Amino acid sequence: MQKKITHILAGREKKITATDTVLQPLPHPNFRFANPFIVLHHMRPQHIAAGSEMRMHPHPHRGFAPVTFMLQGEGYHKDSAGHHAVIRAGDVQWMFAGKGILHSEGPSIAMLQQGGVHELIQLWINVPKVHKWKDPHYQHSLKEDQPQILQQEGVDLRLASGDYHGKKGPVISYTPIVSIIGEITKGREVQLDTTPGYWTLLYIAKGSLVVNEQLIEAFNLIIFEKENEEISLSAEEDTQILMLSAEPIDEPVAAKDNFVMNTPEEIGQTIADYQSGLFGSLDY
Repeated sequence: MQKKITHILAGREKKITATDTVLQPLPHPNFRFANPFIVLHHMRPQHIAAGSEMRMHPHPHRGFAPVTFMLQGEGYHKDSAGHHAVIRAGDVQWMFAGKGILHSEGPSIAMLQQGGVHELIQLWINVPKVHKWKDPHYQHSLKEDQPQILQQEGVDLRLASGDYHGKKGPVISYTPIVSIIGEITKGREVQLDTTPGYWTLLYIAKGSLVVNEQLIEAFNLIIFEKENEEISLSAEEDTQILMLSAEPIDEPVAAKDNFVMNTPEEIGQTIADYQSGLFGSLDY
């Protein structure tokens, strides 16, 4: 049966650095978490002038996985665990922060030199408390390694993680997540299904869709009921989407600054650990 839409959350502007503003539909005043999905940020298309200098200073994370879906341009990543990569349009970067990591990110050096358009979605994926203190690790999934979930003309939906109808995404996570990213051409219709009992979210990064008979514009995050399984999409314009589905984590959430833990006491300890230098150092 068709899944009902329970919330439509509009992305609101949020300043994350002195120079960077994103759209944030999650968390939202009307809906806090769909645990394990904690935060969704959409950095909208921005033109990078040739010769620019833009980079986020090293900052800490603990207790979850910051995941980046690169939509346009090139992104640079470097962290205190020794990982260093450039991700391009269609690639996915899955960094598990675990017991603590510092990282720096921003447009790649080549993009800063040459200029271009830069756009991405960053998602914070929680992990069960049993995994929060494990060692950090990093995965980089190339666009061409993500299997297409449907063979339809005008539809390019790729499986970054999880299992979908016998296909398996290349990214492996402590939190099993089905993440599907891609494009639907104007006029095309798509039928998707999910596991009953799971959280299911759909973000429209571009265009507009009729979702289960309801027209929804870009920059909105759709939260579906957990019951039932069917989702019907019809593209009113050329559209870009991110669909997410996962089993709920039934644990308390304490989220503050760049940390996602289970209790306020753990947050306090994390801040103290960072201030005392336990997260290491990182040149960028």
